[in-house]
Amino acid sequence: MQTRNSGFTLIEIMIVVVIISILASIAYPAYIKYTIKARRSAGAACLMEQAQFMERYYSTNMGYTGAALPATGCTTELASHYSFGFSAGPAATSYTLAATPRGTQAAKDTECGTMRIDQKGTKTVSGTASATPARCF
Repeated sequence: MQTRNSGFTLIEIMIVVVIISILASIAYPAYIKYTIKARRSAGAACLMEQAQFMERYYSTNMGYTGAALPATGCTTELASHYSFGFSAGPAATSYTLAATPRGTQAAKDTECGTMRIDQKGTKTVSGTASATPARCF
């Protein structure tokens, strides 16, 4: 009576390893792109929250002069990816807020770059030529 060993051959295991590595080489860049876009969306939402704070400040004080941006949950959560602050102002009737990417976000998100919003709600980006505020915010 002959016994037969069952199991995987080295060729079968190597084929599985090649298939997994091909799938990983496709999935990892897509994952990185998704995380960059998700952080950009969070940064834009945080910038809008800061703009809403500025409008509340204006309603209370009848001007933007003296306003300081509060440290909110979104600014502390995104501190390693974006820095938030004034790029112009605040003056009596105007301000411009900016979300500047930092670290890996700055290196990977060249499409949108720095996102800005002013007291009129005008949104601008400093990324590549193909980037539009509608695409980045």
